[in-house]
Amino acid sequence: MRFENTGLETLVVELDRLDDIMKEHGMIRAGQWDWERVTYDRKFEIREGTFYLRIFGFTETGDVGAHDADIKLMTPLLGKHYYPHGVEYGEGEEFPEHLVQTCEKILVALQAELSQVAL
Repeated sequence: MRFENTGLETLVVELDRLDDIMKEHGMIRAGQWDWERVTYDRKFEIREGTFYLRIFGFTETGDVGAHDADIKLMTPLLGKHYYPHGVEYGEGEEFPEHLVQTCEKILVALQAELSQVAL
């Protein structure tokens, strides 16, 4: 599921600031990065299954490994995890309404904070 028009997809944020703000909202980068891109995840284990709110980002300038990069955020996604195949975001997926509402609240809060530090 794509969360369109959140305002996040228009932002470019310095990596260390981005890491800090994302972490405050439960969005963890962990080892999900390479020199030119990052992925932030928040895992939800609920009765209906395991879901991930995911935000990808790509470097506008700099190097992620050196902690010296400006990151352009992409459209947030919500996916359901299927063991052992991975996360599916497809149109045929069913997402609990309470989970969608929770994710929307997180995205609104992220957009408000990140827009204040965006480049």
